[in-house]
Amino acid sequence: MGYTYLNIDDCWAYQRDEHGIIHEDTNTFPSGIKALADYVHSKNLKFGIYSDAGNKTCAGRPGSLGFETQDAETYASWGVDYLKYDNCNAEHIVPMLRYPIMRDALNKTGRPIFYSMCEWGEFLPSLWAKKVGNSWRTTPDISDKWATMLLIIDANNLFAEFAGPGGWNDPGKMVALLSGGVSECQYAVYSQKETIFFKLAGFAGLDMLEIGNGHMSSTEYISYMSLWAISKAPLLIGCDVTNMSADTLKILANQEVIKVNQDALGVQGSKIRLDLENDLEVWAGPLADGAQVVLLLNRSLRTQGITVFWNEIGFNKTQIATVRDLWKHEDLGDFQQYYNATAIDAHAVVMLKIKPKL
Repeated sequence: MGYTYLNIDDCWAYQRDEHGIIHEDTNTFPSGIKALADYVHSKNLKFGIYSDAGNKTCAGRPGSLGFETQDAETYASWGVDYLKYDNCNAEHIVPMLRYPIMRDALNKTGRPIFYSMCEWGEFLPSLWAKKVGNSWRTTPDISDKWATMLLIIDANNLFAEFAGPGGWNDPGKMVALLSGGVSECQYAVYSQKETIFFKLAGFAGLDMLEIGNGHMSSTEYISYMSLWAISKAPLLIGCDVTNMSADTLKILANQEVIKVNQDALGVQGSKIRLDLENDLEVWAGPLADGAQVVLLLNRSLRTQGITVFWNEIGFNKTQIATVRDLWKHEDLGDFQQYYNATAIDAHAVVMLKIKPKL
């Protein structure tokens, strides 16, 4: 499917010993985190863990504030590949001071660990976090609601110019809850490029993908997945992966859409036209092969058509281009000057790859 990380979220930690070393909750992880990481690696996946840039995590477990070096060394010894670093109980210390300490501690271990900053966008991390982490949350937590999802992606869109290879805007992950709720440890699989690639720059984060949790329609979930993909957001599955419907699996496993998200050029797509009267949008972004990925998004409650014009996406109007529908998995033909999708359902999207013909 293209997902390469399995991450545990809050509640794995239990207490520190007399030397300040963090230990796992043996009721939940009787074999220990190292054994779990080894098992994940044996499945050719990478392993991620959670901590907090405060004295306690959001669920009240021990945080890493003041213990950054010890915790980073522990994570490296366990074989951790990814750290989500949250923002609760921060003792009124601004994140610009707290987050670089863990960056330096992780780098000192010598192990490549993807550093995912979950600062919630409070201090506009897109403006300063590229020198600190590999991704940064641009928004508060997401929920499985159409209106909330749109609010999150609209906010993330404001910071598109600050993302790129090595440093990504993160509007939110798609967390796969295997243990029953947010008060328990959360497990997720994460789709992104190799960690070494991310060490070069950074991306902004959008919180978890709620696709498959049942509070939106399949049409809305397709729009959701499309928006996260074009935004080059980290993709973390946020449903119970042991009980996914066929529709959910089809959405999350769309290889053409994931390929857009993972495109080597690493340019975050953005909103290029907004029709407030009809509640329609056009999003676009360049791809490494010279094509443009385009989203035609109908946010309204009625079926409508949307046209994308070549001059909006950097093509000469006389250019002949092949248009491919990434959800139908079919070429729609060669077009000149524009492409018109005549009937897009309410809350639906048409996701296109438009590539000039030589």
